[in-house]
Amino acid sequence: MNTAIIRFILGHVLKIEGLFLFLPAIVSGIYQEHEGFYFVGVASVSLLLGFIMTKKTPKSQVFYLKEGCIATSLSWILLSFFGCLPFYLSGEIPSFTDAMFETISGFTTTGATILSDVEGLSYCALFWRSFTHWIGGMGVLVFVLVLTKLDKKNTMYLIRAEVPGPEKDKLVPKTMSTARILYGMYFGLTAIEVLLLLLGGMNLYDSLIFSFGTAGTGGFANYSSSVGHFDSAYIDGVITVFMILFGINFNLYFFLLLRDFKPVWKNEELKTYLLMILSAACLITLNINHLYGNPLHAFRYAIFQVASIITTTGYATADHTLWPMFSQCVLLFLMMVGACASSTGGGMKVARFMMMMKCIKREIMQMVHPKSVSIIRMNGKKVDEDVLRTLNVYLMAYIGIIAGSVLLVSIDNMDFGTTFSSVLTTLNNIGPGINDVGPNGNFAGFSPLSKLVFCCDMLAGRLEIFPFLMLFTASAWNRKF
Repeated sequence: MNTAIIRFILGHVLKIEGLFLFLPAIVSGIYQEHEGFYFVGVASVSLLLGFIMTKKTPKSQVFYLKEGCIATSLSWILLSFFGCLPFYLSGEIPSFTDAMFETISGFTTTGATILSDVEGLSYCALFWRSFTHWIGGMGVLVFVLVLTKLDKKNTMYLIRAEVPGPEKDKLVPKTMSTARILYGMYFGLTAIEVLLLLLGGMNLYDSLIFSFGTAGTGGFANYSSSVGHFDSAYIDGVITVFMILFGINFNLYFFLLLRDFKPVWKNEELKTYLLMILSAACLITLNINHLYGNPLHAFRYAIFQVASIITTTGYATADHTLWPMFSQCVLLFLMMVGACASSTGGGMKVARFMMMMKCIKREIMQMVHPKSVSIIRMNGKKVDEDVLRTLNVYLMAYIGIIAGSVLLVSIDNMDFGTTFSSVLTTLNNIGPGINDVGPNGNFAGFSPLSKLVFCCDMLAGRLEIFPFLMLFTASAWNRKF
């Protein structure tokens, strides 16, 4: 294993985080808060360690998938550790476990929280809390590739380990150019949302907070009532549209920039994703219409909650735990499916769900016609058998993690709905679950052991399970290839 290149990458991550930590310090200066000094202190230490770790360039910058996965997983842990220190040192979140939970939830764009009084935090702390969503949405190592000269052929392994989805493709031949294009589109969409929210009457601070949460599909807000605080159909509509947009495969936006509409029009995952949103919203509207007395009013709340759950954003304009059980079950199904591959959304991904359905269909057809040869295709292209094998292993690992996590969390003796949905919502990076962890609840009541389980689930879910599990595989640390 090339440990030198891992150390070098981690150093760059620390330097970038150090620069980012100065942003909430600036916010504290604007609002004249003393908490900004803690951000400056942690930023300085982060930058110093980063410069020490990158002072010596590795002799060999060649690395493979193993190094890419380990570097990615360690980067997210290191990022979360330094990111939580201002919360803990300032005393705004006095428990280190809670501070770590909140920060991992931010960077993994989960949006689960242990805070019962979010308005009690300082402006700079709330800014950093939401900004972690924006950083984690596209991925910190993608940002590393944007700012550094680490542009060797094998840096694609970093994107493979960090960008969610069953398959990762370069938009252009060079990895650094791919990273710049991704972040360019990401920044552009975020800026447009900020402007539209400003037009809706939000102030600049709130516009940034909610745009960070929407872009990263995370869901942290600076109000306990989330988006419902504004009670505005316009703001609901803007955030709904952008949650859906950020849940779409970013490769398709690149095709739109090139004015190549054919791949977008023929993309099966996009069609399924949009159809699922529309179908779920219509079904829930019919189911909750009697609660609101007006189909349009019911549809407004239904489409927002559907978009929020399937994209794993976690914003809320209504408490869906008070809706009929049918609507809650539809939302639970969307929790598992998630958004599109190569988006900022979490979950299993629509592409994996489609492949799974096609595998079931192929198996049934082969039972009916044993001699038939059936090929699974996505977007008109044959799906490689290695991808299908990885899908099957992913599903087994996914189910295994859920089962193990539920077993450990059940020690806290919460009700089943709370226990199961808390695991499901953290593994799928969603945020709110049902019952005690619903939109009006939080995770404060769980034990430190359960919170540690949730932290591992959030990291595993954001990193697509295998890169995170590789940290616990002894053979992965073997220096010999």
